[in-house]
Amino acid sequence: MHQYLKAIGFENIRTRDDLTDLLDDVKERFTQQTIVSYRPGEDFCEIKREYGQCIGISLCGELDENEIFKPDYYFPYFQGSGISTYAEIAVERKIEKEQYVGMCEDSRIGISLIFTLQNGIEYMRERQAGFVSEITTSVTLSGLSMAGVVLLPVVKNEHQIKNEKEASDNRKMLINAARNGDQTAMETLTLDDIDTYSQVSRRLANEDVFSIVDTYFMPYGIECDLYSIMGEILAVRRRKNILTGTEVYQMKLDVNEMQFDVCVPVDSVMGEPEIGRRYKGTIWLQGYINF
Repeated sequence: MHQYLKAIGFENIRTRDDLTDLLDDVKERFTQQTIVSYRPGEDFCEIKREYGQCIGISLCGELDENEIFKPDYYFPYFQGSGISTYAEIAVERKIEKEQYVGMCEDSRIGISLIFTLQNGIEYMRERQAGFVSEITTSVTLSGLSMAGVVLLPVVKNEHQIKNEKEASDNRKMLINAARNGDQTAMETLTLDDIDTYSQVSRRLANEDVFSIVDTYFMPYGIECDLYSIMGEILAVRRRKNILTGTEVYQMKLDVNEMQFDVCVPVDSVMGEPEIGRRYKGTIWLQGYINF
């Protein structure tokens, strides 16, 4: 069963029978259905069941010529808000099933972001209509988290905030130049990283690492769409899973100047989330391409 069912309030799913009952509920009481031509005599079908505001389960499979639905896979989802990034996006199909992952590069993060595509069936429809595989458009990112910690913010004066903003803007320009093959920009970035490493090493002798590092976004484990993050909380809402009654936090975070939403069970968060504080945890990254 899917590990991140817990993130949307289904910690009570412990056996295969529990999962079967849940997926039967999705099939019988779905709130959205989308069908796209797939192969001769077969259509690809996605049905969704909402279990609270912006959270639910998506069940995907084939619809044969007798309109019999044959489930292939499912996944929990959390719909984010706003626009997280504008970038050139590459989409690839997974090897074993008709599910898609997207990849984009954002100079604010400094790494390639890989995410599970929430609207894969829309991508299939766009591809049939002649959608180019790599196109610059907007993406709404969101993350499912099973547990996390709330940290206090780092106190800064106006001069420090201004200097950090200038340094961040300069780094983004250097990263973009390096991607275009600028050798000088590559060398400058390398020297900056060496300087940063030496400064952090000196400060760690007397300071805690989380008073030095404001936010971070880095790959976690061996799964390509899992990330360890820490970001400033911009907004926080408390929602409830209508089937289980489990409460979840839905937080908008600012991570390395990129904004996206994260959903995590209330009982699994250490600390009290409030605007201005920071959230630290591991997320499964999802993305919705705005075609």
